[in-house]
Amino acid sequence: MYRTSIAWANSDDTTVATKARATTIRGSVGPVQTSRKRAQGRYPCREGRRAGSKEAAISDARRIPEATVARLPLYYRALLETADADIGTVSSERLAELAGVNAAKVRKDLSYLGSYGTRGVGYDVDYLLHEISRELGLTHDWPVAIVGVGNLGQALANYRGFGARGFRVVALFDSDTAKVGKRVGDLDIEPLEGLPRVARERGVAIGIIATPAPAAQEVADRLVEAGVMSILNFAPTVVSAPPGVSLRKVDLAIELQILSFYQQRRQTAAATDGNGARVRAR
Repeated sequence: MYRTSIAWANSDDTTVATKARATTIRGSVGPVQTSRKRAQGRYPCREGRRAGSKEAAISDARRIPEATVARLPLYYRALLETADADIGTVSSERLAELAGVNAAKVRKDLSYLGSYGTRGVGYDVDYLLHEISRELGLTHDWPVAIVGVGNLGQALANYRGFGARGFRVVALFDSDTAKVGKRVGDLDIEPLEGLPRVARERGVAIGIIATPAPAAQEVADRLVEAGVMSILNFAPTVVSAPPGVSLRKVDLAIELQILSFYQQRRQTAAATDGNGARVRAR
């Protein structure tokens, strides 16, 4: 059974998430990163442990349910909006309302971070932003490569929101020789054969697949062979990856089909009279 991303985030799945590698953050981009940088400035990395180091990763390791991890970005977005409104504290009820979940889940999820809040006061917004961004790895700059530079790939490459949240697109690849060498934003499209070298030189941590379905598995294999351990698949097909590789899928067609199901239910209900008998179309 398929579920929307929010419905899945509201579930109680208990699979444990894993983390990928990181490099040092660079620069500041836009109001979103301003709030993120402000929170990081108030609550720097714990003394004696360098952010992103092996020691810090081991010391800070927690078993956080995957469903909780899926909700953390919802809280993060809500907290950014709250911080931009110059609000210093937020209640679990308000945070739940902004994130589209219930308050009990908010309190339980944040307890995994050790952030219980203050009774009658709520949560410190900047501190919670810092804690969630640290847990999600947003205190680092994650180099991203996009494979497949059609309409979707170009739209993703031009989306400025990635950089504002610490995801810096550093490379574009396509197998179409007619596209190679063309410029999209600040980057030139490179041949797919150059993926291993570019991934190594630019430290690519996350690969985005935006190819047609038939090419998706080959691209996933190439990304893994190039040492990319986190993959986001936009292709409308299922791809597999070896153990240790984090693989996420975004299928817009499936989400539209789910919406179609509910839309049909509403229309059917509207076409039914008060006695439960369906009104025949004339």
